[in-house]
Amino acid sequence: MAYWLFKTEPDEFSIDTLRVKKSSCWEGVRNYQARNMLRDEVKLGDLVLIYHSSCKMVGVAGIARVVRESYPDHFAFDPESEYFDPKSEPSNPRWMMVDIEFVRKTERLISLSVLKAMPELSEMPLVKRGNRLSVMPVSQHEWQAILSKETLK
Repeated sequence: MAYWLFKTEPDEFSIDTLRVKKSSCWEGVRNYQARNMLRDEVKLGDLVLIYHSSCKMVGVAGIARVVRESYPDHFAFDPESEYFDPKSEPSNPRWMMVDIEFVRKTERLISLSVLKAMPELSEMPLVKRGNRLSVMPVSQHEWQAILSKETLK
């Protein structure tokens, strides 16, 4: 089993949205490096930190589990979708997605400022300046360190 961090804007899709839906496709990834991770590395049963970004309260908000491995992001084929890509075709899909299910919310939001202050995370792409990836790997050590912060006040 591997660990991941998926970024989302909570106004669009939040951990609470996933809690209500129970499971959902993780669509709309339009970065090749993130796409490659979804396509080649994210596997059934992997655990995912759901990270709220581009909002007032930025940070880790919950945990999900991968319940379906990579398959073509069908939104790329839909001209009505905001994720439409005219260069992506069903016979040769450019973009991929996975399905995830809700596991739990964290006891509290683990803010980016808390994460940046943790020496254990100094090599994690999330805390490095200029990282824009919406999907990134998390080591087991980083995963445990992050979750150790959820009960601290």
